[in-house]
Amino acid sequence: MSNGAMQTLRPPLERARRAWRASPLPGFLRWWGGELAALLPAGWRRRFGGGAAWFLLERDGAHWHLRGGAVVAAWPADAPAGEQRAALDAAVRGVDAEDLRLALLLPAGQVLRRTLSLPGAAAENLARVGAFEMDRQTPFRAEQVHYAVRELAAPAAPGRLAAELVAVPRATLDPLLAQLREAGIAVDAVDVAEGGGRLGVDLLPPGQAPRRRRPRLRLNLALGAACLALLALVLAQWLHNREQALEQMRAEVESMRAQAQQVAALRQQWQDNVGAAGFLVQRKQRSVSRLALLQELTRRLPESAWLERFSLDGSGQLGFQGQAQQAVKLIDALKDSPLIADPNFQGSIQPDPGSGKDRFYMLAQLRQPPAPAAKPAAGGTP
Repeated sequence: MSNGAMQTLRPPLERARRAWRASPLPGFLRWWGGELAALLPAGWRRRFGGGAAWFLLERDGAHWHLRGGAVVAAWPADAPAGEQRAALDAAVRGVDAEDLRLALLLPAGQVLRRTLSLPGAAAENLARVGAFEMDRQTPFRAEQVHYAVRELAAPAAPGRLAAELVAVPRATLDPLLAQLREAGIAVDAVDVAEGGGRLGVDLLPPGQAPRRRRPRLRLNLALGAACLALLALVLAQWLHNREQALEQMRAEVESMRAQAQQVAALRQQWQDNVGAAGFLVQRKQRSVSRLALLQELTRRLPESAWLERFSLDGSGQLGFQGQAQQAVKLIDALKDSPLIADPNFQGSIQPDPGSGKDRFYMLAQLRQPPAPAAKPAAGGTP
């Protein structure tokens, strides 16, 4: 990628980097990653673990010193390139090449540092602001130095921010980088010594950072894509199972609804049958048999009377015809009958020439027995 493209992309990348560092996500992801890594066996952690392992490379007179917390290697700066590279490889033999990072550490006396008070809006493009401030804060022009601007955590006035401009002359840094390139050593950053560590800036010219193969990153990306695919598969399977369960529940509800309708129909049929049976029982209990009616007439009528015809219709109207001596007295005989009510003659009483008795035809109404008293409901008020 060209330097012009890098300059174009640097402001938005810097804004994104600043927003990421200011958010709580980096700390959470570090904690979460540590917790997950602690669950893995030690061999797996060594195989798949990692992270950038920084080593500091310093030029001290005629020697290069490599340290990672302590001096771990040193070799002459004028040694052949193969010997210098072999010394570096021997010092970092136990470090994964993907995790190895080298930072060229410059002495504090070789760099120029200036504290700046900038408007808050300048945070979006500190590199361009640093180039503008170079002429005002240093005796150099921007094209004469390699520089970096970092935001400080120091308090500042409202609407402003504290920053530090760090610059090193090209005449100082370029020869060191050229010597390292001749020795086959590529550095990932150029920083400034501060105390026993590094300041935390990067003075390496754009485009000179080595391109490193990152197979673990590709593996992690592949695993991440596989996890996303598995997650999508699990969600799709979950939705499919939910739909199947819903369809099964719908089928069960329809089956239960049909069963409920069948039970309701059977209950209605049973209630109808019970009602009809009760009606018939009540009808039977309230009806009078013809045999009992004939017995009542036989008991009430005098022995000189006999019947020639007897009828009883559905409305309870009783009609009987016969002959009797002094037929007019039959009304008195039937008046107090518990089964026969309102006896009266239909037509006139006529004498029969053959028997010498009175021929009559009477109508009466069947007396219905009283309805049985309703039983109180269970648990009801007596």
